[in-house]
Amino acid sequence: MRAESNGQTPTVNRAKIMVVDDDPDLRQALTLRLRANNFDAINACDGYSAIALAQKEKPQLIILDLGLPAGDGFAVLKNLQQLPALANIPVIVLTARDPEGNETRTLGLGAVAFFQKPADNEELLGVIRTSLQAGWGWGGKLPS
Repeated sequence: MRAESNGQTPTVNRAKIMVVDDDPDLRQALTLRLRANNFDAINACDGYSAIALAQKEKPQLIILDLGLPAGDGFAVLKNLQQLPALANIPVIVLTARDPEGNETRTLGLGAVAFFQKPADNEELLGVIRTSLQAGWGWGGKLPS
């Protein structure tokens, strides 16, 4: 999408992506990668701040770790789903947890994709772009 800035130079509206992870190094690396790919990135380090920041900033997509202090990723997924203003934000789970059981559970709670750390950067960026373009919401599945 393009928007005019004071009728002068056009600027591009960039999708805002929220990264939720308790590892500061991973948050920083992912934020830099997202910004290098023309996304705006905001960060939260725990479950509680993730919900508060999502309510304030209204990101277009959330990348969520499962192992978080102050409310794990499962609690965040449930809380997002219960808030009408946030319920349709696509969530991509990026976690070090074993996919056995966790992948099915997160997809059942509305996540659009599940990645185990470390994720392939190009695959993750592809799913981000697909999710944003398709406007996937809760319960949607990405095309295979």
